[in-house]
Amino acid sequence: MKVSVIVCTYTKERLNDVLKCLHSLLDQTTKPDEILLVLDPVDELVQFYEERIPNNVKIVRSHGFGLSEARNTGLKVARGDIIAFIDDDAWADKYWLENMLKNFEDKEVWVVGGKIVPVFDKKRPKWLAEELDWIVGCTYKAMPKNKSEIRNPIGANMGFKREAFKIAGYFRSEVGRYGKKLLSGEEAEFAMRLKKLKPNVKIIYDPSVIVYHRVPESRATLKYAFKRAYYEGYSKAILSREYNLDTEYKYAKTLISSILRRIVRFKFSECITLILVVFIVFFGNIVGKLRLT
Repeated sequence: MKVSVIVCTYTKERLNDVLKCLHSLLDQTTKPDEILLVLDPVDELVQFYEERIPNNVKIVRSHGFGLSEARNTGLKVARGDIIAFIDDDAWADKYWLENMLKNFEDKEVWVVGGKIVPVFDKKRPKWLAEELDWIVGCTYKAMPKNKSEIRNPIGANMGFKREAFKIAGYFRSEVGRYGKKLLSGEEAEFAMRLKKLKPNVKIIYDPSVIVYHRVPESRATLKYAFKRAYYEGYSKAILSREYNLDTEYKYAKTLISSILRRIVRFKFSECITLILVVFIVFFGNIVGKLRLT
């Protein structure tokens, strides 16, 4: 199986992160057949990275702006039978690709997601409960501890059979990240769409498929957490027009149990944050549904 790895970025500010990511891909025990760096269609940005990235990384100019457009452009250029994605501010464990590909030996496995470990520039905030690590784009408490079938992977660490895109099309840009607008859910929407069309395919979470995700100081703030929570609720309002969101309801029950446990243990900072995030997600969801009607 030929493997393509796609990395998308939109800013010069992440140069050091991008270089760390790319070098981690070049250092894999199983080498990718190609690495694509997809950039927003800005001449200055393209020239900037052309002068700085390794020669064996191919630069691709996106057909539009936003993460979904960049991913879709990469998909159209990629030659791999397996197409993997990693965030521009993440870096891969050296066994990342090797462990991911083992899952695709099962012909029924079409999508693989892996573990995303947060690495904070400073200390982890005391108020950030592990159940809320999705806020910083990472694996969160309540996800499986062992290899399991799941509904969808998290975008910072995922791989697909090429056939998945031939059958289900591409990522939907209206539910994707766009610059600093924190919409999310394009990978969830795609996975649910694929399952509708091919109910027997397996979508696997494998915790041995590991990437490390940088969490800068700017994301380790309550302001960012609440903004991310609002857009999470809004994004789910978009998805709920077409899909049943049972996974979210189960997660909500987990959060309620987590809040009660923290009250008993006098962990009030985490408890208050959990309550506020639940409320803000709910508020964002209501706003989204009202605007979409």
